[in-house]
Amino acid sequence: MLPAMETPLPTAVVFDNDGLLLDTESVWTRAERDLFERRGAEFTTEHKRELVGTSAEIAGAILERRLDEPGRAPQLIEELNELVVAELEHGVEAMLGARELLHALKVRGTPIGLVSNSPLRFVRRSLEIAGFTDRFDVVLSAHEVAAPKPAPDPYLEACRRLGVAPGPEVVALEDSPTGVAAARAAGLTVIGVPSVEGVELEEAHEIAASLQDAVVSRRLVL
Repeated sequence: MLPAMETPLPTAVVFDNDGLLLDTESVWTRAERDLFERRGAEFTTEHKRELVGTSAEIAGAILERRLDEPGRAPQLIEELNELVVAELEHGVEAMLGARELLHALKVRGTPIGLVSNSPLRFVRRSLEIAGFTDRFDVVLSAHEVAAPKPAPDPYLEACRRLGVAPGPEVVALEDSPTGVAAARAAGLTVIGVPSVEGVELEEAHEIAASLQDAVVSRRLVL
């Protein structure tokens, strides 16, 4: 019988932010609900599933359609961004296991990146509030590259900045189909950690219930 293959140490680990590392999806949900309520509309679970993990361009098109405001995507996204930044100041919590996982990777010396479709000012402020400012070697907003998730551009650029070759040795952790598709398109190994009920991450290589799941520690060799 052949010996079992050992899982190789990852050359880098790259995290999504909203709903994966930090519980900012609840912040976005409150802002999205406020946006709808300003117009006398109800924000539903179906709306949330449509919006989770999407780029500003896609989210703007969804909001135009759902709020019946054609041609106003840029204004709707700007209004939503202002609402979400204001909501963020009420505080944000780390997802279960996030602090311990980041600490273990940092101690080992594994390069750590963060890739988000959210605006950079939101990402940096959320990390500051959570006390994660010094945890990452690279923090990247998809607004900084040619195409956001689900395109591979954000993950490819993160790997470039981290100084590692994109490939299966780089592990990405994602909670949305958009993010999973982006990381897979970049050639990375993807662990899906769903944060919104009803969202399926079928393209992920492995699925974990949380960042504390044994799937995560095994794949990251911790």
